[in-house]
Amino acid sequence: MKGVILAGGSGTRLDPLTRITNKHLLPLWDRPMVTYAVEALVQAGIVELMLVTGGTHAGEFFRLLGNGRDYGLDLLTYGYQEQAGGIAEALGLAEHFVARDKVCVMLADNVFEGSLRPIVENFERQQQGGRVVLSHVERDEHLRHLGVAAMNGDRVAEILEKPESPPSKFAVTGVYFYDEQVWDVLPTLTPSGRGELEITDVNNWYVGRGEMEADVTDGFWGDAGESIDAYYEVNDFVRRSRG
Repeated sequence: MKGVILAGGSGTRLDPLTRITNKHLLPLWDRPMVTYAVEALVQAGIVELMLVTGGTHAGEFFRLLGNGRDYGLDLLTYGYQEQAGGIAEALGLAEHFVARDKVCVMLADNVFEGSLRPIVENFERQQQGGRVVLSHVERDEHLRHLGVAAMNGDRVAEILEKPESPPSKFAVTGVYFYDEQVWDVLPTLTPSGRGELEITDVNNWYVGRGEMEADVTDGFWGDAGESIDAYYEVNDFVRRSRG
């Protein structure tokens, strides 16, 4: 299985911190944010990665991560997104790297307390389709800023992006798993109202075919790019757990 870490975007929700750098290079406790995503995938057994980024600070990722060997990677390559066209567009840049293997996609501002290895192993056993990682989030005011899974028992019935009335307490985290069908789906997407290709549309394509599985992660999960408050909440968690 290949891994793709997405570290692009304009980072406007963390302004003014992101006026001078890419948000994924901001520090969490004692090191840059993106290194936590790399560590999570390596610990899950994924050691061939592509990092997709963009903007004027793209070269800083190479200076930080190099060839990836210091982080336990066998292979680290890079992709450049010309403009902020959405998560799904950024994923499309990894098609030749993944070469129709199974793929784990991780947004570089996500931090998990629990290991992703059991979920990776679940997907490796899965015959076909996709898989999302859910986290139980109690507060509706928080869920309204996230993708939320409408559930039918233990199966995902639909994923709604930033719903005014959240259909469940299960937020969709920034880790997604896809089989080779994803490369056929991406070219069919049309831009959303904000002019981007949305990963939620990819996920709902799998849901519509009855091929989307889900795992609920244990422990803390945080999206450090969601807001300034969320960034410091994640920072505080990392400091407590690793300090």
